[in-house]
Amino acid sequence: MAHEPTPSSTPQTPRRGDGLLRVALALFAIGFVAIVAIFLTPVLSDSEPGLVLYLIALACPIGFLLGIVAALRQGRRSR
Repeated sequence: MAHEPTPSSTPQTPRRGDGLLRVALALFAIGFVAIVAIFLTPVLSDSEPGLVLYLIALACPIGFLLGIVAALRQGRRSR
């Protein structure tokens, strides 16, 4: 009898889509934190949020779109 490796014992190779998904999650998280900071800035101080926060907040939808692309690529590859 030959010993066949079980799925849990086979080494997992990192896939290309995993990196894209990690970048997407990082961008989404950074953008989300910026959005929260935009809403908290007037509450915690008397100043308005700066332009930099608004530009960083754009990372949230970019990360969301990249996450969709990564999910579609991984789903197509598994078929």
